[in-house]
Parts: sequence; structure tokens; C-alpha cells
Amino acid sequence: MTDLPQPPGPHLPPHLAEPERRQPVQAPSPPMPSGVAWSGSAEVAGATRSEPLLVVWPQAPRPVSSVLVAGAAVAGLLAATFFPGRLGLNVLVVGVAVPAALFPVARRDRTSLVFAALAVALLALPALVDAGWITALAITLAVPLGSYALTGGRSWIDLLGGGLSLLPAAWHSVPWAGRGLATGARSMSGPTRRMAGSLLVAGVLLGVFGALFATADAAFGRAVSGLVPDLSVGPLILRIVIFGCTATLVLTGAFLAVATPRFNRPPAASPVGRTPWIIPIAALDLLFLAFVAVQADVLLASDKDRLLRSTGLSYAQYARQGFWQLLIVTGLVLMVVAVAVRYAPTGNRPDRATVRTLLGLLCALTLVVVAVALRRLYLYEDSYGWTRLRLWVHAFELWMGLLIVLIAIAGIRLKAAWLPRAFAASGAVGLLALGLLNPDGFIAARNVDHFRHTGKADLTYLSWLSADAVPALDRLPEPQRSCALRHLDDALRHGDSWTSLNLSRTRARALLRRHPIQRSPTC
Repeated sequence: MTDLPQPPGPHLPPHLAEPERRQPVQAPSPPMPSGVAWSGSAEVAGATRSEPLLVVWPQAPRPVSSVLVAGAAVAGLLAATFFPGRLGLNVLVVGVAVPAALFPVARRDRTSLVFAALAVALLALPALVDAGWITALAITLAVPLGSYALTGGRSWIDLLGGGLSLLPAAWHSVPWAGRGLATGARSMSGPTRRMAGSLLVAGVLLGVFGALFATADAAFGRAVSGLVPDLSVGPLILRIVIFGCTATLVLTGAFLAVATPRFNRPPAASPVGRTPWIIPIAALDLLFLAFVAVQADVLLASDKDRLLRSTGLSYAQYARQGFWQLLIVTGLVLMVVAVAVRYAPTGNRPDRATVRTLLGLLCALTLVVVAVALRRLYLYEDSYGWTRLRLWVHAFELWMGLLIVLIAIAGIRLKAAWLPRAFAASGAVGLLALGLLNPDGFIAARNVDHFRHTGKADLTYLSWLSADAVPALDRLPEPQRSCALRHLDDALRHGDSWTSLNLSRTRARALLRRHPIQRSPTC
């Protein structure tokens, strides 16, 4: 190496020169796992690596297998065959096919099996009931339940992150699946390729000759028309899209199972002192006590109208007023309790006793508020009849009351690893129970009873219920019966295909065939 020129001026020997300033030795950072994407900022010189802001997606330990690809293809073919069409048996078939395809890589611990079973049970509701609002809620809730069953975990962040990770996981699963398919295609042996080609040729031959036979003979065409889906251009494109979406759903679920994301937990909160925490919770307890005392005075009074005369309301008006406010109060209490548990001091026995006492009293008083809200809603329904919204709110308030009870149980030990899973499972079980109750049939039955006692019923509203309401509406006298069933009779005139079978619609059609409606009733 050529020596660099020395700057002008006196020079000291190396042993007399000022020693070079050395940087402090730092411990080496642990190596980052290959393929891990950190959502925090990158490490810079002299700075500590930041923690991931939200989620860490690890690299899948193995490529997609041929078994998973075959399962995704079968699930996609079933979905393309059973859809499009009215919701019914098709939802259950696809709902079983997707977890069956994921079985080779899915978790098999108790939590995952329970939540997977709840998701499949919710997807069975479209085959049993016809109410679109219930089936939409069931399908919507089944997706995060199934996602959480694939990711697992016990904390709140695991529950929320796992339930919402299916959609962002698709972004990571597509290249993973693409690399696995490319690798599998290159490694495919000669006999396997010949078998795949043979199956493809067989499918093409069956399609061509089957179409010719169906057009050549009317009897053969009728025999296969119910088995072969419509393959005209528009429906064919839609079925291809359904196949692709279902297969992608299976591969995304497989990626979640083999490369489960790790969710960043927020730092532990610093508990505040006992006095700053006691003051707001104790004040809230006193307010709830005052409200409960007034409610007890009203409910136990012998002359309720006299007691409420100063408010300008009758007891019936008072009972129907303020339900929504009480519903909001219940929800806010859940938030207050969650914050209080996070920041409440629990370091010693007096602190823990204070937490249990104040929060336990708040939970108990909130249950009284829930009972008051349900009582008011019941009186409102008794006066004006039942609707879907009123039944849904009734069920939702009952569920919130159950959550308060679960929180109170967890507060006994101030530790409850089971609480997040209990919250989610109770919501799924509640929606499943509401669906099995046959909500539109329940609403129709209550309104028919109300009509028999008062002679009043909103026939226009009842006529727009689903086929679940037909058995109850059939008990109305004429011409009210025909007025309420005319719209449903028109909607049920065309039967379902075998892929869209629905128990409620089948029973309703059979009943209307036995007891036809009047085509021109005086409504």
C-alpha cells in the first residue's frame, strides 16, 4: 500500500502520540430471525432497536404442501359448485370443507378446537333459519372465530389480533403459496404429471360429451340439469371467482397456522396510588346507588302513577323512556372496569381488598341497571309488540349482563387468563342460541298473541319477515292471515336448488301448500 503524504508540521513518534479514542464495547445484538418483518424503525448507529409497533410476521418454516393445495382445490370446487344461490346448505358445506382442508396444519389444543366448532356451528344456521339478518351476523362472526382458532393465544391482544389477522395474512400468504406451487411443479415426477394430465383430459371429455347428450335428449337433460351447475359465461366467471377466493382463504388459513404472527403487547401500566383510584370509583358507586334507590322506590310503590305525576309521565311512558341510555351505561361500565383493573393498585392485601370491594359493588349495581333496562324494554314490547331490533337489543343487553357477571367472577382473584376467551365464546354461544330460537318466528308468535288480545298488529311489518315466521302467521284469522302471508307466498313460490336447501323455507312451502292463502284479501 502506498504511504499517504504527511501534513506539514512537527510529528511525534507513535508511542508519544495521543492515543486513539476508542468507542465503548457493546454487547452484540441478537440476530434477527430470517424472514421476520419488524414494523418498528430500523436500528441506527448507537441506538437501541425499537420494538415492533403492532405485529411480527415470521417466515413460514416450510413451503405449502401438495396436501394443502389439494385441500384448497377441493374446497374451491365445492364452493364453486354450491354457489351462487340462496344461502342454505351451501354455507354449511363450504364451512365444513375449509376447516377440513386446514386440518393437517391446524392447531389441536382445546381452545382452537372449541372456537373452530363454534365457527362451524354458526355456519350451520343458514341451513336452518331463513332470517337474513341472523345468517349475516353468524357468517360475519364465524370468520374471526375461525381465524383465532388458527392463531391461538390467551391474552386480549392475542384474541383481538388473532381474530383480525386473516385479511392481512392474505398479503403474506400469496407469495408463500406461489413459491410452494412453483417448487412442487418442478419436483413433480413423470407419473404424477401424466396422472394430472389424464384427469384434465377426462374432465374436458365429460364436459363436452355430457353437454352434447343433454342437448340431444330432453330426458337426459332433465336428469343432469339438477346436478350440473349453470356454465354460461356470466355464472362461469362468477364460479371461477368463488373458486379462487375459497382456495385463497384455505391457503391464507394454512399460512396463519404454520407462521402464526406474534403480537406486540403494550407496556405494563404503572398503577396509581390508592386514593386517586378510589375517589372516582367510589363516586360512581354512590351515583349508581342513588339511581337504584329511586328505581326500587318506583317499582315497589303501590300507586306508581301518583309517584311519577311530578315528571309528567305515566308509568307506561316512564317504563319505555331511557332504555337506550341504560344500555349505554352498561357498556361504559365495562370500559370503566377494564381501565380500573389495569391501573388499580394490587401490591398488598389492603389494596386488593379495596379493588374487590369497589369494583364488586359497581358490578352488582350494574346488574340492577341491566335488570331495569330489560324490564323497561319488556314493557315496551308488551305495549307495542316485538320487532327484530327490540329482540336483538334484548339479547345484547342480556349478553352484557353476562359479561358483568364474568368480570365479577374474575375479580375474586384479580387474575383471569380465561376471561378473554370466555368473552368471545359467550358472544358466539349467545348468537347461536338466538339463531336456534328462530327469531323471526318468535317475533311473529309474540305479535300474533298480541293481536289476539288487543286486535292490533302491524301486518305490513309482519309481512316482510322471513319464511321462519310462516308457522306463527298461519295462526292469524282471515283476512289478516292472507295479508301477512301474501308477500312470503310470492317469495317462496320458486323452490330452492339442492345446493341451497333450507329447513325453514321447506317447512313454510309445505304449510302454504296445505293451507293456500286468499289471493285477493281485503287488507
